[in-house]
Amino acid sequence: SSMASQPDELTLHLESVVDARPSRVFDALTDADQVARWWGPHGFTTSVIELDLKVGGTYRFAMQPPDGEMFHLHGEFREIHAPSQLAYTFRWEPPDPQDVETAVSISLADLGGSTRLTLDQGAFATEARTALHEQGWSESLERLRTFLSSNEAHV
Repeated sequence: SSMASQPDELTLHLESVVDARPSRVFDALTDADQVARWWGPHGFTTSVIELDLKVGGTYRFAMQPPDGEMFHLHGEFREIHAPSQLAYTFRWEPPDPQDVETAVSISLADLGGSTRLTLDQGAFATEARTALHEQGWSESLERLRTFLSSNEAHV
């Protein structure tokens, strides 16, 4: 079976250069205390993070929007190759009627002091859900860049 996306598949592809080494970025993506500091769109807080970082391990995040009720996100780790690759399934609970489980793949390339983060997610059921995730990830990655460039990230 080919891994190439079908032309009609709705997928998301984002690239972002982060001012930190891949090992730091990988930690920020996989250490619960750090994830809590940047995860989610602007104004969201992620108050509870359960994360079992092993292939077949699961994660579950409780996300609190600025207005409205808390909701959850969960999935299972499929690939973990520190500090360069992370892949996991992604499912909302309760799901939106337009939601399907998607697969997220993140790769980190060493640019010599900084890191190119490439994120792929899909396949989505609708263009609206694709756009929503593109917005959410874009804002989350902005928060990640801010977190990693702040002093608090340097342990």
